[in-house]
Amino acid sequence: MGVTGIGGFFFRARAPESLRAWYAELLGIGADSNGAWETQAGPTIFAPFAADTDYFAADRQWMLNLRVTDLDGLSAALERAGVPVLTKPEWDMPGIGRFARIHDPEGNPIELWESAAPAAGVEP
Repeated sequence: MGVTGIGGFFFRARAPESLRAWYAELLGIGADSNGAWETQAGPTIFAPFAADTDYFAADRQWMLNLRVTDLDGLSAALERAGVPVLTKPEWDMPGIGRFARIHDPEGNPIELWESAAPAAGVEP
């Protein structure tokens, strides 16, 4: 008995349908009408942060972290779509991976993570 994974991520939105479309079109998340999304196996980090953390904006209670396989390619596609992508060398961690930050149309923070380890079933 025990938890086997995250079954969903639910949050309030001012414009849920347009936000759902943004995530589906730009990130490929929740593209079906129920918001279902098949993910690849890999690590999921569950980490409460101190209330005064500066790791993400103080006016937000959460930040979504998404594993990606081509951070540079996705970043370029997001920039072409008008989504600003922020990177900082100090965010990248040897042995862990590279990181970038974006925000959805309602200002919710999203961290993009390209793992230093190859994805399951993917040759380096």
